[in-house]
Amino acid sequence: MVDQDQHWLLNCLNATLDTNQQVRSFAETSLNQASVQPGFGSALCRIAGNRELPLGARQISFSAVLLKQFVKKHWQENEENFEHPVVSIQEKETIRSLLLLSLDDNHKKICTAISMAVASVAHYDWPEDWPDLLPFLLKLINDQTNLNAVNGALRCLALLSSDLDDTVAPTLVPVLFPCLYTIVSSPQVYDKQLRARALSIIYSCTSMLGVMSGVYKAETSALLLPMLKPWMDQFSSILDIPVQPEDPDDWSIRMEVLKCLNQFVQNFPGLIESQFMGIMGPIWQTFVSSLRVYERSALEGLDDSYDGRYDSDGAEKSLESFIIQLFEFLLTIVGSPRFVKILGNNISELVYYTIAFLQMTEQQVHTWSLDANQYVADEDENTYSCRVSGSLLLEEIISSCGTEGIHAIVEAARKRFVESQQEKASGSSGWWRMREANLLALTSLSEQEISLLPGCTLGNLLEQILSEDMATGVHEYPFLYARMFSTVANFSTVINNDIVEQFLYAAIKTIGLDVPPPVKVGACRALTQLLPDANIVTILPHFVNLFSSLIDLLKQASDETMHLVLETLQAGVEAGHESTEFSSIEPLISPVILGMWALHVSDPFVSIDALEILEAIKNAPGCIHPLVSRILPYIGPILNRPQQQPDGLVAGSLDLVAMLLKNAPSDVVKAVYDVSFDPVVRIVLQSDDHSEMQNATQCLAAFLYCGKEDLLSWGGDPVFTMKSLLDVASRLLNPDLESSGSLFVASYILQLILHLPSQMAQHIRDLVAALVRRMQSCQIAGLKSSLILIFARLVHISVPQVEQFIDLMISVPVEGHYNAFAYVMSEWSKQQGEIQGAYQIIVTTTALALLLSTRHANLEIVNVQGHLIKSTSGITTRSKAKLAPDQWTIMPLPAKILAILADTLIEMREQFVAGADEDDEWEEVEAEDTETNQNMLYSAGANISGRVKNSYLESMAKSFDEDQDDGFEDELLSSADPLNKINLTSYLVDFIVKFSHSDKPYFDHLCQSLTQPQVKALELVLSR
Repeated sequence: MVDQDQHWLLNCLNATLDTNQQVRSFAETSLNQASVQPGFGSALCRIAGNRELPLGARQISFSAVLLKQFVKKHWQENEENFEHPVVSIQEKETIRSLLLLSLDDNHKKICTAISMAVASVAHYDWPEDWPDLLPFLLKLINDQTNLNAVNGALRCLALLSSDLDDTVAPTLVPVLFPCLYTIVSSPQVYDKQLRARALSIIYSCTSMLGVMSGVYKAETSALLLPMLKPWMDQFSSILDIPVQPEDPDDWSIRMEVLKCLNQFVQNFPGLIESQFMGIMGPIWQTFVSSLRVYERSALEGLDDSYDGRYDSDGAEKSLESFIIQLFEFLLTIVGSPRFVKILGNNISELVYYTIAFLQMTEQQVHTWSLDANQYVADEDENTYSCRVSGSLLLEEIISSCGTEGIHAIVEAARKRFVESQQEKASGSSGWWRMREANLLALTSLSEQEISLLPGCTLGNLLEQILSEDMATGVHEYPFLYARMFSTVANFSTVINNDIVEQFLYAAIKTIGLDVPPPVKVGACRALTQLLPDANIVTILPHFVNLFSSLIDLLKQASDETMHLVLETLQAGVEAGHESTEFSSIEPLISPVILGMWALHVSDPFVSIDALEILEAIKNAPGCIHPLVSRILPYIGPILNRPQQQPDGLVAGSLDLVAMLLKNAPSDVVKAVYDVSFDPVVRIVLQSDDHSEMQNATQCLAAFLYCGKEDLLSWGGDPVFTMKSLLDVASRLLNPDLESSGSLFVASYILQLILHLPSQMAQHIRDLVAALVRRMQSCQIAGLKSSLILIFARLVHISVPQVEQFIDLMISVPVEGHYNAFAYVMSEWSKQQGEIQGAYQIIVTTTALALLLSTRHANLEIVNVQGHLIKSTSGITTRSKAKLAPDQWTIMPLPAKILAILADTLIEMREQFVAGADEDDEWEEVEAEDTETNQNMLYSAGANISGRVKNSYLESMAKSFDEDQDDGFEDELLSSADPLNKINLTSYLVDFIVKFSHSDKPYFDHLCQSLTQPQVKALELVLSR
């Protein structure tokens, strides 16, 4: 029966689907107004649960804008999306009851919608305000007479299990797992869909237990141990049956089994190890039998692979998704030192079968033949496919098994090559697929050290394959040709040089031929890798034709292929720019690349590629002046009239200016200055576009770096130029400017104080005040770190009067703090661990040491954030984080500085030993962590106890420097600064020794505030 209110609500719901827009709008407005009335939520539930109503009306009531949004907006006060009024306690009880009674609906879409609504309510109410939810669901899943109820309950539990925490899981698992086991182990009662859904809940719960095991190792192990053997037996029985064709339910249940096993292997290896040998046979059965199903479906197109289809829960049900999950599990096994041993002699067989999965599918051949961009994207970006998953497994086999894995791949490839020869001889049209897959498999070896490769064997095999396949038709087998080109490029060091040169010339020629696009893609890939090492004398005569062909290809390219062609052009330019004859080619390339850059300036990928080519041309002998004369007339008007330019062109033009200035001779710097300096200054002062401001700031830093003090006189009025530079600093340090606009202010300010020291000396106090104001309003951590770098550099500049600089900072008032020094040091001490870059770490760390060495009285007065107080309440959930945010100790500044210096030594030592073998099994790491730490520290101490020129310290310093990734901005910062030559390890060791000896009682007093690892690191330094 439908009462009057429900009848009105039904009419409104139906009207939301009306073709008339006015009718729809009126209905939606009416529903919004009704949603704040008491009883609206329960009315929606009654309609959804009324099985006498049409399915469409019931579905509308559960659409995203209705019940789900109703719960989100009105269920819980103080939530982010809450809107008044809050649902009454009585109506909440009614809604919860109605939802549970509707879970056994026989319409899957309605059942799914109700389950989602239950999960939405449970997010707020369960378990505290809805204690009967779990008992009710368990009752439903145990009712074998009502499979609709089982289905609804499982859907609910699947959603709930993904949001468990450490308070619910320990009580839920012992009750829930036996019920789920009954379902999974009863194929005569429950279909594969229900059993797969039960397994998905096992997976979610096991994932949560895996997270908990980091804190509650013994408890989680005790929970799982009694259930492990029965579950492993069930997993075996499911996997032991050969994979069935055209049966997505079979694939789905196997997927869930593999996901569960993956969790066990990753999080509970000690528990599962004894059971694992028994399940390897069924896993192998699934792996081997899936290949024939895959070949018939994906390669031969004889069976349906269910690609692109999903079940009622939105999960993909294709054959490929199952096989990818299978590879993911095998990847976990092979990547585990513990479990890869169990594979033992089966590695060769694993590789052999894996190669077959690398074959191109019918769909891939069709798609890639029509769309070269898709071919490039899928090959370069490791998209979701069996082909990619198989390749990743082969790489992991090499990583885990070393030379054994390498030999396994070579021998398996040899077998597959012989088989493909037989296929070809028998007239099979698909023989080339295995040949191409073979070469792709061998590519997994290309990143290995040459000394590890079975040179003669691998080289002979590759030469045999390449020599035979070169005779095939390029139009008939374009993908095989493409793979041959990239293979030669990858293995040029182990293949006969004559074959490499033959393919190099073939690639140069292919670019200009009328061949299928995939072949040109392969040729470009080969040239990108082969040209840098090619004999310039022999290929120079071909350069004009090559560049002409590449430019023609560039005009036809788009998206991914454009990126590839630009990469090839860059490789060609860099290969040829050592030749004095290259300048004759510059007029051919530069105008096209400059035009390409201008056309795609708003596309960062294309514009960056084009910019790199222009930079490579600039660096070629005899090319910089013609290139500059070509670029400056173009960018001058753009920079002078920035408001009239399309989006991105001004910022891009500033990138061009910075590129021209990089490592340029003084006459070029002066020419660029004449055209662009004043416009760049105006852009910083007037623009509101943050990209333009950032790039303009970098340009001005580059001008200062290149021009130094001479720059002041280039404009004719040094006083006005200096004022302009200070105006720029003032704008960039304006606290009201959004942080993004100031992002590169540090490199600019540092160039000012490094290259114009006498001019800046009188402005230091004002600079300190401006830096503090900018730091206070800063919203970007990277910007704050860069501002700290300026303070650190000012500390160094003040040597030997560091105390005077401290006094200067103390004299600068700061709102909300004692003074600038107290504020800056509180921020600096918090931010030091986040500072990136070798130069930045050297400057800031040594500056802290200088501050500490002064023993200035105000250091003791400043208290800063100390150590994080670790929570003892288990895993931090969202609710716990809200109730109990992180808490920190407070410590005196001198002790904090000493702690930072100790942490720096520890970090450098850790980087030095980072190449050591590591066991990534959680439970093993936990047991061995303390002992390993001590061993490594003693090892470090044994070496530190020698002189600071000791090779260990030098290696530590080298490891530290190599770990940093410095770009052009860092080059501007560091290359002209003598501080960059400091050996930080030696500096810290010497400083700690001298500081401790200068006042041992004070040093010991500071150490009382340090952690045990920090104290140990300092003791090891002093133990020499």
